[in-house]
Amino acid sequence: MAELPAPDPRSDPWARLRQATRARIGLGGCGDALPLREVLAFQMAHALARDAVHAPLDVAALEAVLHPYAALRARSRAADRGTYLRRPDLGRRLEAMDAAEGPFDAAFVLADGLSATAVQRHAAAVFHAALRRLPGWRIAPPVIATGARVALGDEIGARLGARLVAVLIGERPGLSVPDSLGVYLTFDPRPGRRDSERNCISNIHTAGGLAPELAAAKLAWLMREALSRKLTGNGLKDDADPAALAAPTFALPDG
Repeated sequence: MAELPAPDPRSDPWARLRQATRARIGLGGCGDALPLREVLAFQMAHALARDAVHAPLDVAALEAVLHPYAALRARSRAADRGTYLRRPDLGRRLEAMDAAEGPFDAAFVLADGLSATAVQRHAAAVFHAALRRLPGWRIAPPVIATGARVALGDEIGARLGARLVAVLIGERPGLSVPDSLGVYLTFDPRPGRRDSERNCISNIHTAGGLAPELAAAKLAWLMREALSRKLTGNGLKDDADPAALAAPTFALPDG
């Protein structure tokens, strides 16, 4: 599809301000309606968001880019996409999962969430970059979870005997970014954990969001601090020194 020509900034005083935000501002008018260009752009953004919500996760393709790590598979009790959207509670309960022998220091769950597109595009990059910063850690095989909500990672982490679980999940698509990834980190995962007991890194994407490499650096820092302090959530603040985030590796804390 050919792109419409951008408005001339000399005749559009809002053009410069739009460079600082993805919000739709100063759209102009054509009589009582929006300009055709803006109507078409909105319809395209809405279609991309809907597609991201309903698109299935290509598990085989994700397994391929996780190589050389052999992934486990898991699925929630939400039997299909329609059930998943109508019954969030079923997306938080585990139906089936491949087994692995623990214990582990950490487990990574790559979950489709509300945007399989985000997981397909960014989750493997975050996973690989985080592992490069965690030498010496006992990392469980990555788990690819379908029909998953964030809390599904609690049960997966408990089954694996992991001290930490990081859930890399597709965030709810917006009308500016349909492929935004979020990461939720929980210490001592088990069913019943509250959202206040997690740390979140959000807005991970390559269209002006948090780059996967920097997200992985933040995640590795939080994982080290979580094991050191034996907590995540409200008691663990992301106050990492930028110089520490630039370091290539982190060591495993004692304990």
